[in-house]
Amino acid sequence: DGKEGLTTADREVADLLRRTGKEVILVVNKVDSPKKAYEMVYDFYELGFGEPVPISSANMTNIGDLLDRIVEGFPDDAYGLHDESVNIAIIGKPNVGKSSLVNALTKQNRVIVSPIACTTRDTIDTPFTYKDREYTLIDTAGLRKKSKVSDTIEKYSVVRAIAAIERCDVCILMIDAVEGL
Repeated sequence: DGKEGLTTADREVADLLRRTGKEVILVVNKVDSPKKAYEMVYDFYELGFGEPVPISSANMTNIGDLLDRIVEGFPDDAYGLHDESVNIAIIGKPNVGKSSLVNALTKQNRVIVSPIACTTRDTIDTPFTYKDREYTLIDTAGLRKKSKVSDTIEKYSVVRAIAAIERCDVCILMIDAVEGL
């Protein structure tokens, strides 16, 4: 959050991301004024992820630049990977809207959406095409802390969700905005 500045929570998440060894693109949201972009993102360099991408999701400012940064890391057609579907796993706690996101992205009621927790018990692959490219959305069961998982069915659901993470190319972590991290 560019308006709030660098917080302790930001530093904690950065430490977790560093341990994964994965590439991280740092995005600073709520940078509504291009004139103030540098001063709003300056502190975020401290996290060590390179140049932050200042955006305003509300005003759709610099979203194109963000997408350019994301696709820079994708392999080009020379490797023949564009013939295959890109697997996108959607993970998160129960009832954060994973299935709703799948339905919204595919513009169809492909998966069941319910206010009852743990409606999705297994991974559900939903293929779709966007701009002549094949994608597969992988809807997963909600993940909870290991100590709260008691029944065998839920344990199986967690194993299947972890397997979806391992086979995906991109992983979307959904967080309830009210509940937070």
